[in-house]
Amino acid sequence: MSDVQKKKVVEKRYRRERAHQRLRQRVAGTAERPRLAVYKSERFVYAQVIDDERGHTLVSAASIEPEIKGKLASVGANKVAAKAVGEAVAERAMAKGITRVVFDRGGYRYHGKVKELAEAARAKGLEF
Repeated sequence: MSDVQKKKVVEKRYRRERAHQRLRQRVAGTAERPRLAVYKSERFVYAQVIDDERGHTLVSAASIEPEIKGKLASVGANKVAAKAVGEAVAERAMAKGITRVVFDRGGYRYHGKVKELAEAARAKGLEF
């Protein structure tokens, strides 16, 4: 990787982290309405439902989990994986009695994988 490419990657990560900091000033999870946080790595997609008042993760799902990974035709952080994670986190949240959440896109644009995860969670019954 050249120096220009490294600089671009660092700048992109910095931009996302700054956007996430701005977003977190407005978005906080409560016991009544926890926060659905999304994180993407190069290989996997993660989602957590978090009660920020207590500082506890109530429900989580990730494309690295064997039960989700087994449903996917290809391994990786793609739209299909994001959709599977969205469905899984919504099902687990509904099982715990959580129906309403606040969506935290993690500084990512609401597009592609983040959008697929959100739409799949909405389709399974989560309200946000």
